[in-house]
Amino acid sequence: MEPFASLYVMRGDPDQAGVRLDLASEETVVGRPSNDYIPDIPIANAFISRRHFMVRQEEGTAVLYDLGSKHGTEIAGKPLEPYKPYRLQESDLISLAKGTVVMHFAYAFTDYTLELETRSLLTRLQLAQTPVMLEKEKRECYMSGKRIAMSEKEWLLFELLYEHAGELVPIPALKKNVWPERVSPDDDVPDVGIEELNALVYRVRKKIDSPYCAIKTVRGVGYIYEENGEASEESV
Repeated sequence: MEPFASLYVMRGDPDQAGVRLDLASEETVVGRPSNDYIPDIPIANAFISRRHFMVRQEEGTAVLYDLGSKHGTEIAGKPLEPYKPYRLQESDLISLAKGTVVMHFAYAFTDYTLELETRSLLTRLQLAQTPVMLEKEKRECYMSGKRIAMSEKEWLLFELLYEHAGELVPIPALKKNVWPERVSPDDDVPDVGIEELNALVYRVRKKIDSPYCAIKTVRGVGYIYEENGEASEESV
């Protein structure tokens, strides 16, 4: 069967970036493969659902349905409602799991089409960067789809900052979340020196170092995690 359209992987697994995936069937499911299930187009990424989205041929056009994915599907930066049809347009950018995987849709599936779009696509991809995601059940942190190893204390600190992204997290709240075993009967704030807290923040900063996210210091008060920001190395 002749393909009627294609998906170009712009960001994803290292072995898939730049790959063209032709759409030929009436229904094509994209998702994460497992031992007992292989979707039509497999994407081996922890944040992609087993059945993430489907593209159907309807009246000569391509229609995309998010299949209730855990981390969502966006087109042109707008989240799709699960199981609601979206009629794909030429050069649409399909973003999965907040930019962890990004695909470019095209009815014309030649290298020439992709070449014409390269500059505008790269610009739009930069705006769509969301590099850090947490898999809380497994206590794992991923940056651009790659796992970042963290100790228990590093995880507890970053999880709290991440959950309150854009908000100030006071020093006492960080101490309580990271060192609950040090709470004394006379004081509900753990006995943790500021040097120890600063050292932990420093280690986490080094692990998530990126132009697209930062842990900022509010001297003497606490820390703020921000995306698309610049890191501040200042200690509290």
